Amino acid sequence: MEAQEDLTPERVAELHRDGAIQLIDVREPHEHEAGYIGGDRHVELSRLSEQAGSIDKEKPVVFYCRVGGRSAMAAQAFRASGYDARNMAGGLLAWDRSGLPLEPDGGSVADH
Repeated sequence: MEAQEDLTPERVAELHRDGAIQLIDVREPHEHEAGYIGGDRHVELSRLSEQAGSIDKEKPVVFYCRVGGRSAMAAQAFRASGYDARNMAGGLLAWDRSGLPLEPDGGSVADH
């Protein structure tokens, strides 16, 4: 995958569609319920360390949140632990602004 740490929503959509990444939403449960990227995995930030063993170290992982702050921390921590981990630049707000689909139908990006 690319050397840069942050990936654009469009690039994440392409990699996700191709099955090339693990896509993990680190937002709170109510945020995930309001709207999310189809086929993602929801692991809230506070539970990531306990769930780390269930994330494949051999496959690149991309984290996302609302605007990219929480997911940037997650990506940095996972890179430090030997994962090929990236952050989705701009978070789900940027994804939505790019016109990429949210689930469920009519899903939205929740305020905090």
